[in-house]
Amino acid sequence: MKPTVFIHTNHKQKLGAVVSRYSLKKHSSHAAEFDVKLIETKDYPCMQQREGQLYLRDGEYRPWLNNDLQSFTPLRFAPPQLMNYTGRAVVIDPDVFALGDIWELLHRDMQGKAIMCRPKSGRKGRKGAYASSVMLLDCSQLEHWRFEENFTDMFRPARRDYMDWISLKLEDPDTIGLFENEWNDFDHLSPQTKLLHNTKRKTQPWKTGLKVDYRMADTFQFFPPRHWLRRARRALFGDYGLAGTYGRHPDPRQEQFFFDLVKGCLRDGVISEDDLREEMSRGHLRTDALDLVRAA
Repeated sequence: MKPTVFIHTNHKQKLGAVVSRYSLKKHSSHAAEFDVKLIETKDYPCMQQREGQLYLRDGEYRPWLNNDLQSFTPLRFAPPQLMNYTGRAVVIDPDVFALGDIWELLHRDMQGKAIMCRPKSGRKGRKGAYASSVMLLDCSQLEHWRFEENFTDMFRPARRDYMDWISLKLEDPDTIGLFENEWNDFDHLSPQTKLLHNTKRKTQPWKTGLKVDYRMADTFQFFPPRHWLRRARRALFGDYGLAGTYGRHPDPRQEQFFFDLVKGCLRDGVISEDDLREEMSRGHLRTDALDLVRAA
């Protein structure tokens, strides 16, 4: 089995995943030597069957929503099983786009580690959380990653906290190695960037102007006040009521980079203008996308 890059996604971020796949092949000098596969929530009945059921997240219970923007995140842990626990795999979010050659990461010396990634930023990073949004995996060392069983554990009392899971806090720290931040560059574009991650949902370049359609994180904290204000808003108006609209990315170069990739997808027949119009009609792509592609 070839080394494989897995992009996990759902219907709301499918376009990002397709563009991401294009960028990985476009920027690799070894494009024929690895596979890129999409993993989609729609193909996992265990996720669909849990709609509306309570799961444990950051110490509290909340309903599982397959329609949430990031319902795909548990699928980060499916690749070892899909690889039959053999070989190398990279798993990335659908809002991660290549500027460097992913072949370099697939053939990185892992020094015996099962996982390579980067720390999370901010408060979570200071508390020991890792960013599982881009991971290099030695699948032979991850036989305990059994997706359906692990996912189901989130719905069993006190069995698996979602935040501990995706932050890799359930893994033996000795099995985790670090790679450079440039392999998962959080909304930062520099000459060193290998994989650009538009991780701030509110400013994803292809969403600007659309209504927010994700549930913002919150906890029982009273400070900062935004946490209890979000709870009050959601209780009164629903998950996305009065949540506002997606903003423009603060770095115009990252917007241009994304739409340059979309233009390449159109030129190479990966997607069509009709595909883009369909994504617009579904509310998954900003309404001026075609104008931005033509200007790219």
